[in-house]
Amino acid sequence: MRRKIYDTLLDWKNKEKGRSALLIDGARRVGKSYTTLQFAKREYRSYIFIDFNIAGRQVEELFDQYLNDLDTFFLYLSTLFKTKLYERETLIIFDEVQLCPRARAAIKYLVADGRYDYIETGSLMSIKKNVKDIVIPSEEHHIEMYPMDFEEFLWAAGNESMMDLIRLNHDAGKPMGQVMHREAMNLFRQYIIVGGMPQAVEEYFDSKNFEQVDRIKRNILSLYRADIIKHAEGYQLKVESFFDEIPEQLQKHDRKFKLSSLKKGARLREYEDAIFWLQDSMIINMAFNTTEPSIGLKLNRDRMTLKCYMADTGLLISHSFDENGIVTNDLYKKLLFDKLEVNEGMIVENIIAQMLTASGHKLYFYSNSSREDKESRMEIDFLIRKPDVTSRHNIVPIEVKSGKNYTLTSLKKCMKKYSEQMYMPVVLHSGDMMEKDGIKYLPLYMASLL
Repeated sequence: MRRKIYDTLLDWKNKEKGRSALLIDGARRVGKSYTTLQFAKREYRSYIFIDFNIAGRQVEELFDQYLNDLDTFFLYLSTLFKTKLYERETLIIFDEVQLCPRARAAIKYLVADGRYDYIETGSLMSIKKNVKDIVIPSEEHHIEMYPMDFEEFLWAAGNESMMDLIRLNHDAGKPMGQVMHREAMNLFRQYIIVGGMPQAVEEYFDSKNFEQVDRIKRNILSLYRADIIKHAEGYQLKVESFFDEIPEQLQKHDRKFKLSSLKKGARLREYEDAIFWLQDSMIINMAFNTTEPSIGLKLNRDRMTLKCYMADTGLLISHSFDENGIVTNDLYKKLLFDKLEVNEGMIVENIIAQMLTASGHKLYFYSNSSREDKESRMEIDFLIRKPDVTSRHNIVPIEVKSGKNYTLTSLKKCMKKYSEQMYMPVVLHSGDMMEKDGIKYLPLYMASLL
């Protein structure tokens, strides 16, 4: 399972040369441990992999007793794991480091010592329980790992050239052509319904059995629920109810999350801890309304109006269709061939949120429900900033369309009302690339290239 983050790890190793530790944050089962182990085996003479799920007190006590005597610390570590350590040629991995905050705090001293390289992996890195009574080491370089993106999915399918062709045509502003566009859309629909969790992707290409794939995804969802019960101390029920409500809220026309659906009269302050927990676990992607579609998207953020997407669209499908426990092959095939009577808009918008997040964008949308001013009333699915900031025209408005027949009323209003702020508007749709009336139309699978 080839992952792009591997190149990031290699770049860190070659440039930092032990001057910092790498912290990989990501949801459970996203591939952190697997990728880090592959990296250790290929790029180092020896490695030690400490899984704090099973490490035991004997290992944890080393961080309490011997940090002021690192020679003894490393001697014990080498003996316990039956591994010889080589200066500047050994990698030590702290897996699920959030379970041992003392080990995370020790990074300051281990990096200063300089003998070995260190990678930490984990989730829920910022919640109070996991940072209590420790100083977060400034020697940490923090990166995030997401589910497999479309290109990684194509690599898993054995297709090394499709994304190169997609990128070439995107950069040249040329359509893919009927045959290649149809092939790309077919692969993209497979990506949507399987998702990007490595275990599910591997099973799909091994067996092409959707029921087996769905079983894996449901096991992951069960793991998330177990984490909620175990780690969301004091607000487990709020986290679980918010998590369970996601598919129903995305099914609505405007996709905005109504807290009143959780409890009559519910207020954001009651659910802030629950929302933060889900964000920090990287199980969800949050999008916030901006009151002014200008360069200061974050400055104009309305925290009371939000959308909540699943971080992996494949998991969203298993989370949504759970009446019988397992989504059948027949249902998956109807989704694949667009033959199921379902609000496909929520699935397509979720995958675009997933792709934009993995590409480094924070998620913002624009919603104005003015009753007095008809021309101000509009809904824009996503707003992103163009790469190079200029004095004007910095914001790219994005509309996501799942069907073949659609209108662009809100987008045209936005172009007219905010002409000074808007850069080239984009419509992501199931058709091929084209430009018309100052709007760029891109196939859905090009979203990651924005």
